[in-house]
Amino acid sequence: MEFRRLGRSGMKVSEISYGNWLTHGSQVEADQATACVREALDVGITTFDTADVYAGTRAETVLGEALKGTRRESIELFTKVYWPTGDGPNDRGLSRKHIIESCHSSLKRLQTDYVDLYQAHRFDVETPLEETLRAFDDLVRAGKVHYIGVSEWTADQIAQALEIAGQMGLDRIVSSQPQYSMLWRVIEAEVVPLCEREGIGQVVWSPIAQGVLTGKYLPGQAPPAGSRATDVNGGDKMISRWLRDDVLEKVQQLTPLAADAGLSLAQMAVAWVLSNPNVSSAIVGATRPEQVRDNAAAAGKTLDADLLARIDEVLTGVVETDPAKTVSPRQRP
Repeated sequence: MEFRRLGRSGMKVSEISYGNWLTHGSQVEADQATACVREALDVGITTFDTADVYAGTRAETVLGEALKGTRRESIELFTKVYWPTGDGPNDRGLSRKHIIESCHSSLKRLQTDYVDLYQAHRFDVETPLEETLRAFDDLVRAGKVHYIGVSEWTADQIAQALEIAGQMGLDRIVSSQPQYSMLWRVIEAEVVPLCEREGIGQVVWSPIAQGVLTGKYLPGQAPPAGSRATDVNGGDKMISRWLRDDVLEKVQQLTPLAADAGLSLAQMAVAWVLSNPNVSSAIVGATRPEQVRDNAAAAGKTLDADLLARIDEVLTGVVETDPAKTVSPRQRP
């Protein structure tokens, strides 16, 4: 495993992070989830990402159980706050009330005294940024959070937060967690340039485009049984945008390029996002331990300029680059 600094902070993270968004507490049983976490540790992954909302808070509980017995200082544990975790009007958003209460609940579920990175899961249009950033800063000063980050924020929203933090003397954002893959490149035009200037690292999710970049989905054919595209708990909705024949035909054309590089298609997809120097880590999920090992093998792999150019040529016409695709909810959910 290789390691990179999280933005300009002093903390290092594994190039491959293990995430349990659509798996723990929903797609796989606890024993299988634990096996995947143990495999992640065995291949050198030290960075684990979750969120309070995943599987209705169950994902944090499963991850906390799976990490039992692991020396806490040897891993970096990330979680998030924003989406609803209850039925009350304050069980959502980035108000001081919800951030503080949600952090305490996450710590209990994860069975830890602190998280290494606490992230605003979306931008909250109903809460003043000053209130949100002060609440995060207080958690840092209390020792319950080491660093703060954001997820799916636009460049303008990140810039606003940096300006306010500077004016108020508050802890700065060190990370951004956007969707990023060969197919989804909306951060490249605005978010990445800002973050490079400001010392913010990307911890990207869905580098394999919800599994499409494994090559297992074939044009003109039904999705394989048991795949994410058949998961009625939410996986099928996220992947649907890529299950077009024009996309799937292009993906099949990437397979020989990966083979020539001595990589599986999934490994090449993960190595592709890591070729962006602003990316600190790529989050991978898994339902089986062997998937963890295969994805982790992308760490340290370098794709040469010729291969990167050939990938771009193959994917012409199906890549999404519009920065306006990063959209915050217009009101709290």
